[in-house]
Amino acid sequence: MDPVSETIHIAKALSAPPCTVVIFGASGDLAKRKLIPALYNLRACGEGVAPHEFAVLGFARRPMAVDEFRESARTAAAKFSRLELDPKCWSEFAERMDYLSGLDDPDGFKRLKERLEQIEAAQGLPPNRIYYLSVPPEAVTECVERLDSAGLIAKPGAANFSRVVVEKPIGRDLESALEIEGMLRRHLDESQIFRIDHYLGKETVQNLFVLRFANTIFERMWGARNVDHVQITVAESEGVGTRAMYYDPAGALRDMVQNHMLQLLALIAMEPPISLESDAIRDAKLNVLRALRPIPRESARDVVVRARYAAATIEGKPEPGYLQERGIPATSHTETFVAFKAAIDNWRWAGVPFYLRTGKRMPSRASVIYIQFKDVPRILFNRENQLPPNALTIRIQPDEGFSFEVLAKEPGLDLAIRPVRMNLRYDSEFSGPSPEAYERLLLDVMSGDRTLFVSAPFVEKSWQFVQSILDPWTSGPAFPMHEYPAGSHGPEAAEKLIENDGRKWLDP
Repeated sequence: MDPVSETIHIAKALSAPPCTVVIFGASGDLAKRKLIPALYNLRACGEGVAPHEFAVLGFARRPMAVDEFRESARTAAAKFSRLELDPKCWSEFAERMDYLSGLDDPDGFKRLKERLEQIEAAQGLPPNRIYYLSVPPEAVTECVERLDSAGLIAKPGAANFSRVVVEKPIGRDLESALEIEGMLRRHLDESQIFRIDHYLGKETVQNLFVLRFANTIFERMWGARNVDHVQITVAESEGVGTRAMYYDPAGALRDMVQNHMLQLLALIAMEPPISLESDAIRDAKLNVLRALRPIPRESARDVVVRARYAAATIEGKPEPGYLQERGIPATSHTETFVAFKAAIDNWRWAGVPFYLRTGKRMPSRASVIYIQFKDVPRILFNRENQLPPNALTIRIQPDEGFSFEVLAKEPGLDLAIRPVRMNLRYDSEFSGPSPEAYERLLLDVMSGDRTLFVSAPFVEKSWQFVQSILDPWTSGPAFPMHEYPAGSHGPEAAEKLIENDGRKWLDP
């Protein structure tokens, strides 16, 4: 048997029991672009693991007839689903969709309970309920409190389950995050809380785990003995667009670093967990944040850069700067770009710098992890000319895959050496469509698998680190706000941040 083509099945996806998914804020953008298409895809091709019998109840403020909601959902699914809509499958799916207004009414949650009981009786479903809070962060507390007071949350260990999905960001600083976490624990058991970060559902992010711990060639090189430095870049080509109301109070640090980027950092730097159980994996990631050195106030200016994009002409078209975007106040101090140098104080990574950057209005959309290994000793081939180092590049989006750069001799009579790239692209190596992140994560909620969801201690530790950056921004001498032209890789200060250490950013 050819080992290259042999697939080894370690574990199959858990089968999910019948349930009802209640989407709070069902008329919003997230529900239309991600949740409804993902639920339809699970229904259409769940491969025996998604429950065939599950209902969807949209719950929002705006009055809407059920038929109108179903038609709006069909339009969204047709536009955003990775699958072409099958008329028969959609018809069966739509019959199990309902809608209820009254999210902001005093009696709304009482009517929600009545409607759920009606749906479950009519469709023969057990009272297994998932409440997906696709609402603004400030509305999470009220929703959970009203769910509990209406008797809509089953006790842990009951015959049927109640699970609450909370979208990021959880809070806007350490203090508010701890307040929200305290509220969640008052009304819910930890096993009932699913803090979602859609990055963790991406196929390439999950493959990081396999790449790390199923390949001894990498694991033995993974650490301060062999690694020179690590870069994590999450670049977005679009600007703030229509998300000004959400984005301006948040900014790049809260929107991307506190959750997505620290999750990627934890996956790259974690120790091997003791098992594949969700608690073991989450504990191993948490230990990375426990060892992540807070940024001292006195050195924040040296290791942190914040900036916002300015007006520029891109491909002959004038593009506005952040302060000229619709809905952004002229007095805004929100950053659209942040770069910083981090350190992990443990045996594996002591002395290895981690450089992280994220920004809007950059030249292209790309999420990349770059691990550069140490230089070859200055002997043999490296005696007179500086040879480029080996490097591993992990591409999370858009062209998912990874590449490993090594040195090879060019054919010919001369001894000429150049880098060559061993490259894997998911779309060419593996056949069949890859599930979207929300499909995986929704199925895990249905199954009760919390491996890819954020734990309460991780939320606290991530905010503690981010707070060490926020504090110098908001108190003391004014922290500089740099600018970079829309369509560029970021401000000059970010280039200097890494160049001062004798390194340079990878062009993603």
